[in-house]
Amino acid sequence: MKFSIFTVSTPELSPEQLVTSAREAGVEAVEWRFKEIPQDALQEEPSYWRHNRCSIDPAGSEEEWLTFKQIAEKENIRTLAVVPYLSCGDIENTRRVLRAAQLLGADYIRAGVPAYDRSANYNTLFHQCKEYLAQVEGLAAEYGVKALVETHHNTIAPSASLAHRLVSQFNPEHIGVLYDPGNMVYEGYENYKMGLELLGPYLAHVHVKNAAHVSSITGEGDRTEWKQDWSPLAQGAVSWPQVLADLKSVGYDGYFGIEDFSGTLASPDMMKSIVEQMKEWSA
Repeated sequence: MKFSIFTVSTPELSPEQLVTSAREAGVEAVEWRFKEIPQDALQEEPSYWRHNRCSIDPAGSEEEWLTFKQIAEKENIRTLAVVPYLSCGDIENTRRVLRAAQLLGADYIRAGVPAYDRSANYNTLFHQCKEYLAQVEGLAAEYGVKALVETHHNTIAPSASLAHRLVSQFNPEHIGVLYDPGNMVYEGYENYKMGLELLGPYLAHVHVKNAAHVSSITGEGDRTEWKQDWSPLAQGAVSWPQVLADLKSVGYDGYFGIEDFSGTLASPDMMKSIVEQMKEWSA
């Protein structure tokens, strides 16, 4: 098995600390978070989405971006992906992150996909995203970096089938899918094997985390409501032994990208624990 680490899940580590800890945990590659740190967050405690010390600043120079590649290579860690937070249709910043990924020798970036919150019609958003991805396909070919649509809750691609609907008209050499079963606990669950069979050549990468369903009783007639929250890998709704078996059945041989948000272990211990668990389940 090959493991990578998405640095959104290691906010307390500097890039230097991250690659050292990754190597010690048996992680071979890094997916760099490509997002600025807000000025008003710098005095806060490290956090996944604000004061994340392990982030590349999109406004930085190419020389500054290249330092992240150099830091990783000192520990024999390769850069697998540069992961931005793009808006659908933002071609200028899509080109920018593709350039950063090309410089760092990365295989992937994450493309922008519209959010879905009931305020706009799905069909309108779908056609907007197809037009955007048609442009991204050409850029991906130009830069030699694949753009991925992630299965993600609260977007128009929460499931394997809806992600496939978005990408199916494009060349899988340039446009693919990042399959994330943990996100599918929130929204988008489908039989894992069926979804993976549907994705076929578009399956490019897999993220590893877990989430659980949590119930609460409302004041109205004792009605139960359910929500989802992140959990340690072995304690959530995703049966990772089953996912691993289904990935094996479709011939997946790519990286497993660690992206844990449970906050139960410090990042170095989290990486070690997940690598050990995944290897045990795949044996």
